[in-house]
Amino acid sequence: MAKKAMDDLLKRRMSATQQASELQASDEAYEKLFREAPPTANARICEIPLDKLTPFFTADIGFRPYTRSQLEAFAEQLKEEGLMVRIIVRPIADCGRYEILAGHNRTNAARLAGWVEIPAEIVEADDARAIVIATSTNLIQRQNLSVIERGKAYRALLEAKNRNGQKNAARETFGDSRQRYNARTLVAEFFGVTEYEIRKAIKLTQLIPELADILENRPKQLNLACAELIADYDAESQRAFIEMCTIEGNPINKATVRHIVSRCPPPTATKQAMFNAWHESQAAADAKRAAPPKKISFDRKRFAPYLDKLGSEQKLEDLFLEFLRERAGA
Repeated sequence: MAKKAMDDLLKRRMSATQQASELQASDEAYEKLFREAPPTANARICEIPLDKLTPFFTADIGFRPYTRSQLEAFAEQLKEEGLMVRIIVRPIADCGRYEILAGHNRTNAARLAGWVEIPAEIVEADDARAIVIATSTNLIQRQNLSVIERGKAYRALLEAKNRNGQKNAARETFGDSRQRYNARTLVAEFFGVTEYEIRKAIKLTQLIPELADILENRPKQLNLACAELIADYDAESQRAFIEMCTIEGNPINKATVRHIVSRCPPPTATKQAMFNAWHESQAAADAKRAAPPKKISFDRKRFAPYLDKLGSEQKLEDLFLEFLRERAGA
């Protein structure tokens, strides 16, 4: 078989495997989370006009699209190789349009490449399955997701689970000897993370967009430890921290935020009160830096011969204190 034909065959096999893995992974996640198999219905494969596609809107899952340069590179790849993995969509009732469940970047790159249609797999999915497909494919495949992107995905999954909680409550308890799992435990087990990581990621989604941007793009100005504390405040109170994070020469740190929290407990505080607490913290830090050191350091090499005779640093310290007392009394 000619090399080009062999390459094309390998690409087709790879794309078929990737295509199956997207739906398979999402269906496994659905079964794990909802304790039942997803609704069975044959998927349809066809070419869908790009102007009939609508971005995912069922829940705020927060995944950021590729940058312009990434899309341009992807578009060039589409022109040369075609689409390796079809997008996944579901019909929107009574309007002839489709909601994208997986493949937003593929769709945007196709538009940039000048395509008018794109290969798609059309699935029948209720909101719960749609959310699982939209989140699980990204959580599994994209390793560079930010903590806030992950947090929004986890939150969407947990909210979908909670909405179905009453319906599935009986199914979640399998007799007295079986443990009843909560939604966060199930999500943690499936995606291989801890419940603490999920709680922290979801909490950070409470940050206002300006602070979320600083955390994700300028972490030296706002680290995760500080962001967790700030997320306890309401949106209006959080605005005070935008200015604090951008003051030159005084990067905000955990000690500063803890002092602000102690003086201005969440969830609500005035901007003036928070800045007063910030100034107090800065003044205390400046005073600490200006204070003489608590320990006096000596060159150990110069005292090495005496340490050998005395046997310990403690004996040398006692001898030195005795000498100072004698000098003071002289």
